[in-house]
Parts: sequence; C-alpha cells; structure tokens
Amino acid sequence: MALPMHNNMPHHVAIVMDGNGRWAAKRFLPRIAGHKQGVAALRRCVKACLDRGIGVLTVFAFSSENWSRPPDEVSGLMELLARAVVSEVPELQDAGVQLHFVGDRLRLSGNMQDALAAAESSTVSNSGLVLNVCFNYGGRWDIAQAAQKVAHSGQAMTEHALDRALALAHVPDPDLLIRTGGELRISNFLLWQAAYAELHFTDKLWPEFDELSLDEAIAVFQQRERRFGQTPDQIIAAQTRGLTLPSDESIKAA
Repeated sequence: MALPMHNNMPHHVAIVMDGNGRWAAKRFLPRIAGHKQGVAALRRCVKACLDRGIGVLTVFAFSSENWSRPPDEVSGLMELLARAVVSEVPELQDAGVQLHFVGDRLRLSGNMQDALAAAESSTVSNSGLVLNVCFNYGGRWDIAQAAQKVAHSGQAMTEHALDRALALAHVPDPDLLIRTGGELRISNFLLWQAAYAELHFTDKLWPEFDELSLDEAIAVFQQRERRFGQTPDQIIAAQTRGLTLPSDESIKAA
C-alpha cells in the first residue's frame, strides 16, 4: 500500500552553498567572481523563501575549515562579506528579514565583528524570514562551545541543556537540508540540528541555484514521509484520526 505523502511546506530550510569556485573556473574567471555570483544567488533564494512563506533559512557561507584556502581567496571573501553587509542589509530590513550571523567571531577583525553586530541589531525587531548566515562555523565547534556553556553553568549535561546552548537555539531544527554542487556530504554543517532533516543533493552549482531549484527541492521534501522513529502504520493511524504528526521539536521536548 502506498504511504501517504507529508505535504507540508518546510518551515526551516538549510543550504550548503557549494560550487562558487567551480562555476568561476568553468568560465575562466577568478574564484572570487564565483563567490560574488553566489551572493546574487542568495539574494534570489531569500526572496523565494519569503514568497513561499518559509520561516527560516540557514546558509553555510564560510566554514571553520575554509581558512586553509589560498590567502587571496580568504581575504576576498572577507571583503565580500563586508561589502554585502553594507549593500544587502537595507534590503533585508525593508523585506522584514531578521538577520543572524552564526559562528565563531573571535578570528574576525574588530571592525568586522562590529559590522555583523550592527546588522543583527538593525533587523532584530523584524518578524519575517529568519536568515542565519553561518560564517566561520563548524558543527563540531558548535557542539563543543555548547558543551562548554553547559559545563560552566553548572547544569547537568543533558540533551535538552546542550540543545539550548547551541548557536541555532533561537530557531527550530531544519526540516530540509540542501547541498548544491554535486557533493554527497554535509561537511560539518549542523551536525546536531540535522538529525531529522530531509537531505537533498543537487548537481547544480550554487550561482545557478534559482527559484525553480528551490521548488524542486521542496517538491522532493513533500513526497517524503517523516516518521521521527514511528512506524508507517502509526503514521497512517494518526492521520486517519486527524492527529498532529510528531516533529523533531516535540521529540526533543519529550
């Protein structure tokens, strides 16, 4: 018997934005040109999420491992972030987007840290899409810093305490995690939070990702049955009785 489809729109979409450098290389352009096109792709994706009523978008912009890239590319990425904060934040503010920069800021310059904090402060009252930009972020770092917070607070090291100390504690866990660029891994992204996320991999390079690409990923998500540890028969029975299906948040709160 065919299983019923879970047709809800994902509330929280997370994306590993991969393929900027390869997009540039295919066009005999410097890698930073691909990253600039990646900013344009992110702008499109934010608008598409707003149009579709998605509540949270979390993107992997710069990993804690990316410092090992060539120095000119790293410095170019820092300059691109600084310019994007100036140019993009006013539009995000007008669109009602609440902006968060997630990651270890200690390695960033003082001016950069101040700019990120100011951007967050200027959008803190917005009630539309929550946009989390993971910059100098790593899933292992996130779990380690959360464990340190819990230990220093004197709380018992429970799953709930650790979850509340993570860098994305202000939003529910992602429902759908997308990776562009053809790689089939999550590369230290949201290791804790992605426990029940539906994974979608596409060969499309990030600068090529558009509204149709997002819709394709959502369509795949809507055809999957999210059981959260229950059996198919339990899901069918619950739907027959009109009960609410379990979610990752209800499981964590139990």
